[in-house]
Amino acid sequence: MYQLEEETEADWWEVEALYDLCFAPGRTALSSYRLRDGVATVAPLCLVLRDADGTLSAVIRYWPAEVDEQDVLLLGPVAVHPTRQGEGLGGLLINESLAEAKRLGWERVMLVGDAPYYKRFGFKKLEGVIMPPPTNPDRVLGLELVRGAWEGVTGPVTKAKA
Repeated sequence: MYQLEEETEADWWEVEALYDLCFAPGRTALSSYRLRDGVATVAPLCLVLRDADGTLSAVIRYWPAEVDEQDVLLLGPVAVHPTRQGEGLGGLLINESLAEAKRLGWERVMLVGDAPYYKRFGFKKLEGVIMPPPTNPDRVLGLELVRGAWEGVTGPVTKAKA
């Protein structure tokens, strides 16, 4: 049994520790972190999943960004504690948060990730959407929450305007 909740300020250090465990402390040097620096998360989509004992098992965060002055939801990171991997918890967080993003009126989502994994959620390689370097363009993936939302949206990914 798991408890799914919106991340709170009290969860911050524990969530950061799980990200460090899963991705190593050097993760903040990745280009996607430059888009997050100084930008508030999309709080209703940042979720924590705890087991029956209250132990943090998985987390997901989202950030606003822009491509060609169009609002974009930047998914990530998503992390599952190594002792819980293979249980479908990452998929649960992705599916639940994407459904909520659609309900909240977001039209498009992007991420930098493994295409074979994210394909199962409907993500496809984005042509013409450029993440800050160094980012492998084959790992820049997008999902339309509204049909046609990525049509004609190209250019560099930039920080969301305050």
